[in-house]
Amino acid sequence: MNKHASLRNAADLEAAGLVSPLERLDIEEVARRYSVAITPAMTELIAGSPGEDPIAAQFVPSANELVCSPDELADPIGDEAFSPVKGIVHRYPDRVLLKPLHVCPVYCRFCFRREMVGPEGDSLTSGELDAALAYIAGNPAIFEVIITGGDPFALSPRRIGRIVKALSAIEHVGVIRFHTRVPVVAPERITAELVECLDSPKGMFVALHTNHVRELTPAAREACARMVQAGIAMVSQTVLLKGVNATADDLSALFRALLRLRVKPYYLHHGDLARGTGHFRTTIAEGQAVMRDLRGTLTGLGQPTYVLDIPGGHGKVPIGPGYLQANEQGYVVTDPRGGSHTYRG
Repeated sequence: MNKHASLRNAADLEAAGLVSPLERLDIEEVARRYSVAITPAMTELIAGSPGEDPIAAQFVPSANELVCSPDELADPIGDEAFSPVKGIVHRYPDRVLLKPLHVCPVYCRFCFRREMVGPEGDSLTSGELDAALAYIAGNPAIFEVIITGGDPFALSPRRIGRIVKALSAIEHVGVIRFHTRVPVVAPERITAELVECLDSPKGMFVALHTNHVRELTPAAREACARMVQAGIAMVSQTVLLKGVNATADDLSALFRALLRLRVKPYYLHHGDLARGTGHFRTTIAEGQAVMRDLRGTLTGLGQPTYVLDIPGGHGKVPIGPGYLQANEQGYVVTDPRGGSHTYRG
């Protein structure tokens, strides 16, 4: 097998020693339902089975994905109901998602879109992209355009540049935000040409999706540095995942490493109700306990907002722990160590 090629099916995974011949039958069934791809950069980091290694858990399919609970959904956050034009999701008045493609370099095993993306995934034609851009131009309330997919950095720099140029020409658009896994999973794609195509007079942000500090290899750090040094603001998104990062120690290590790269931790997502992902999900109470621990030990710059995307398309809301409770004397305030204090105000 070419060690520089991505792993894309059960046979590839067995040949790479990531699944056994016995496990291969289950993996073939998983691959019939959900896309599979692991880039060389991530394959090199795998140091055990999905039950032992946080990198393997994110990218190597397992039989756990064949188990679906009744409350799990193919479209857990309700994108389809808010798509007025192909490639657009408009759930909030002042911002839209623009999804120019449904292809990713890797397919994360917990992703709520892994049933919608893949190598056969639908990408916007030139005419469809024009229609999506026209929708944005025709809606003056839209302030921010979030480019996602799929992974938009899987596009060629030429196509990325076309999108940036078109959005930059729309007067009411103030912020352009790309969401991507590429700087971590395929850092070689963050070339000088790609970075140059992100230049815009608008507020340009890149949201890096990363879940464990080991993903931030030297190559990944260099990829982020290229963008930051070009003046691109970076934030991060992380999914709270059992067996990957569901402790304060794991998240502190990740968020501190991101801050060193000048990447601001932005959101910590509670696991969506995507089909076959129950083995990853914590309870909300467990997530709140982790956030409480982080509040007492991690700089405020490293504190993301813990959020739940309410199933059915009802929006994203903060679900972090509370520290303030009203009583007859005023308030009881809980400090990061669990102590209670009266505040009259």
